[in-house]
Amino acid sequence: MDRLTEMEAFATVVDQGGFTDAAKKMGISKSAVSKHVSSLEARLGARLLNRTTRRVSPTEIGLAYYDRARRVLNDAGEADALVSSMQSDPSGLLRISVATDFGVNHLSPILGDFLADFPDITVNMVLNNRYVELISEGFDMAIRIGELEDSTLRARKLTETNKRMIASPEYFKRYGRPERIDDLNEHKLLHYSNQSAGNVWKITAPSGEKRQVRTAGWLSVNDGQSLLNAAVSGLGIAYLPSFLYADAMKKGLVEDVIPDLPVETQGIYAVYPPGRFTQPKVRAFIDFLVYTFTDKGPTNW
Repeated sequence: MDRLTEMEAFATVVDQGGFTDAAKKMGISKSAVSKHVSSLEARLGARLLNRTTRRVSPTEIGLAYYDRARRVLNDAGEADALVSSMQSDPSGLLRISVATDFGVNHLSPILGDFLADFPDITVNMVLNNRYVELISEGFDMAIRIGELEDSTLRARKLTETNKRMIASPEYFKRYGRPERIDDLNEHKLLHYSNQSAGNVWKITAPSGEKRQVRTAGWLSVNDGQSLLNAAVSGLGIAYLPSFLYADAMKKGLVEDVIPDLPVETQGIYAVYPPGRFTQPKVRAFIDFLVYTFTDKGPTNW
C-alpha cells in the first residue's frame, strides 16, 4: 500500500477520533481505512492505536508518530498547493513600493504594457522616498536602488545606474568648474532633503579613497527630478543617478562636473518577502521588469 496514504489514514483516525468519521473525511470505506492503518502498523512493527468498542486513541508510540506524520502530510499538501499556484494565471492586487524618481520616470510609462499582458492583476503603486517595511506595511514587493540593507528579503537585480555630479554649462560659465573634490566646498550644491546622513555626499576619489563632502549648499528638496530641474536651470551642482540625468546629458543640458572621478555604479533591485515560493503576480511583474530593462543602464536610459 502507498505509504503516504497509510499515514493519512492513521492521522485522520486520530484527528476524527475513530474509523467511521475518518472514512467519511477521506471519502473511502471504513474497512479501507482499517486496512491502511493495519498495514502501517505491520510495516512499522508497532501498535499505534488503542482500539475499544467505544473509542480509538493513539498509543504513546502512535502519538509520537502522529506528530511527525502530520508534518509530512502538511508539507505534502503545501507542495501540491505550490505546484497549483505556480501553474495558475497571475491575478489579484499587486502592491508595489518605489522611490518617486524611479517610479515616475521608469515604472509609470511601462505599467500599461504589463496590465495589458496580465488583465487579471490590478496594481497599487505607492511612490515615496522612505524605506518601507514590506511585510508589516502590506507590500508585495519594492524597487530599491543601491546597497540592500535588509538581507532577509529575496532580491533580483534588474539593471544598474551610474551616479555622477552634474551641472549645466551656464553654471560653469557663472561659477567656474571644480577640478578636485575639495573644490566643491566653494560651489553651490543641490541636496536631497530626506537623506538620513544629512547633506553629505560620499564620493570616490581617483585614488579609490572614499571622501565625504559636507557643504550645506543653498537648495534642498526631497525629489530628484526637482534637483535635476534646478541643475539644468543653472542653480548648482546635483549628485544624481543616470536614470534621471541621462536624457538631459544627451541633450547637452548638463555635463559631468569632474569627469576624472571614478564612476559610482548602483544596482537596481526588485525585492520581495522571503517564502517557499513566489506569488505568481509578483513573479510575473519581476519577469516583466527584467525583460523591459534588458537594454537599460547604467548609462543607457
